[in-house]
Amino acid sequence: MCKQPVTTPVAAQHPVQSPCISVCALNAEDICEGCFRSAEEISRWGAMNNGERHRVLKRCTERARQMGRIW
Repeated sequence: MCKQPVTTPVAAQHPVQSPCISVCALNAEDICEGCFRSAEEISRWGAMNNGERHRVLKRCTERARQMGRIW
């Protein structure tokens, strides 16, 4: 008998946590110096689904790299 893989329904997945580190200061480009999200991304975070949040986190990593914070 073949068992089907168990998958968690999207609605039951835990929400992706905010990258906020409580260093909230927007730079001249409107990017937070602590988490590297834009002001728009910060304000929309609560309404985003996990897929959107993962895409934002990827952009945050790219921004941090461009800003010389990670390499």
